[in-house]
Amino acid sequence: MPFQKIFIGITTLALLLTGCVASTGESTPPPSPSLVPPTSIPSPTATLAPPTRSITETQTSPPTSLPIATTQPTPRQLPDAQGYTWRMIANGLRQPTDIVSARDGSNRLFIVEKVGRIRVILNGELQNAPFLEISDRVGSQSSEQGLLGLAFHPNFAQNKYFYVYYTDRNGDVWVSRFRADGEKADPNSEKRLLSAPQPYANHNGGALRFGPDGYLYIGLGDGGSQGDPFDNAQSGNSLLGKILRIDVDNGDPYAIPPDNPFLNTDGFYKEIWALGLRNPWKIAFDPNGQLWIADVGQNSREEVNRVASGTPGGFNFGWNEMEGSRPFEGNNQPEFTSPIAEYTHSAGCSITGGEVYTGQQIPEWQGIYFFGDYCSGNIWGLPIETTTVTDPLTSATLFFQTGFSISTFGVDESGELYLADYARGNIYRLEKK
Repeated sequence: MPFQKIFIGITTLALLLTGCVASTGESTPPPSPSLVPPTSIPSPTATLAPPTRSITETQTSPPTSLPIATTQPTPRQLPDAQGYTWRMIANGLRQPTDIVSARDGSNRLFIVEKVGRIRVILNGELQNAPFLEISDRVGSQSSEQGLLGLAFHPNFAQNKYFYVYYTDRNGDVWVSRFRADGEKADPNSEKRLLSAPQPYANHNGGALRFGPDGYLYIGLGDGGSQGDPFDNAQSGNSLLGKILRIDVDNGDPYAIPPDNPFLNTDGFYKEIWALGLRNPWKIAFDPNGQLWIADVGQNSREEVNRVASGTPGGFNFGWNEMEGSRPFEGNNQPEFTSPIAEYTHSAGCSITGGEVYTGQQIPEWQGIYFFGDYCSGNIWGLPIETTTVTDPLTSATLFFQTGFSISTFGVDESGELYLADYARGNIYRLEKK
C-alpha cells in the first residue's frame, strides 16, 4: 500500500504500491544501511540463519488451543454482485491511503491523506478541518512515501491515543503515537515509538492494526528496489519485510510481548512476529481473530496470506525466495507459509488488502474478506471460514470490476464497507442497488 497532482494514467497506477520498477534507477544497490535499533532490541549477530521456527497453514499439529478444520466446509451461496454498487459518499480528498473507525461511539470515519493529514467524515459529510495535520514532518515526494497508516488504541474513547505510520523528510519510516484533544488531535503530542531506515524510496509498507490480543501489529516493506537486494525480508537483523508486534501499554516507548516468537533467538529483533514479505499493503483482523495480510508482488503474482487466530508467530511467507506460490530466487520450502489467495498480473499489478464485512445493511455479505487491485480496480472476496486451499489462484471470487484506483478499504463502527479511489480522491460505500 505518490504524485504531486491527482491524475490517471497507466504509469500513475503502476507506481503507488507496486514498486515493480526500482524507483532509484540505480543499477547496483547502495551500501547496506546501518540500522540503529531501539534500546529494547538486542544487537543482532553478524551471521544469521533462516528462522528456525516456521508454521504453515496446513500444519498437521496445530497448537492444542486452536481447533482447525481438517475438511473444507460446505461452500456458502455467495451473493450476486450485480445487485450491488459502490456509492460515492465523499469526494475532494487528496490521495487517501487509509480508512479507519475509532470505534468510540462518535460514528466518525477517519480518512488518511498521503500528504500528512487525517480528515473526518461525520454523518456523511467530509469535515473541513483536519483531525490531524503533520505535513510539516511527512515526506511524500516519492510515489510510495507519505502518511500511510492509522490505528486507534482499543481504549481510545478513554485514553485518546492513536498511532500513525509515515515516512519522514529523509525517507525513513516512523511509527508514532498522538493524542486527541477534543475533536482534533494535538500535532505536538507526538511520541515516536519505532523507526526503520529505508535504503530506497519504495516498499514502505504502512500497515497498522491492533489485534484481539491488544498488541499493535506493524507491516513494513522490504526496503525497496527490486528483488530485495539486501535480503531484508529473510534477515533477522532487519525490521524490513516483516510484521512486527509490540505492546504499547507497557515499557518506554513500548514493551515486547512475552510470547513473541524470536524473543530468545540470537540475531533477531525481538519485535519480529512474521517475516518474508515484500510490501504488505494493509492488514486486517476478522471477527474470528484471523489476521489477513495482502503482500504486493513483483513480476507475476499478488498474494493474500492468512494467519489463524491464536497461533504463535514465526511465520515465513517466503519473499524473496518465493513470489506468491511460485519460486522467485529459490525453491518452495516446507517452512514457507503459502498464500490462501493470489492472482496474476493479467488481472492487475498491485494488491490492496481489505476488510471483512460485518455490517447489517447487506447481511448476505457478512464474513466475506474483500481485497482489490490498485491498477485494474478489480475486487475479489473470500469467505473467512475457508480452510484448506488447493489452488490459491482460484480460491477467491471476482465480484466487481470498478476501474477505481483502489488504495485502501475500511469499515465503520457498524461494519459497513468502504473503499478509496486514490486518483480521484473519492470514498465509496458498498450498498444494495
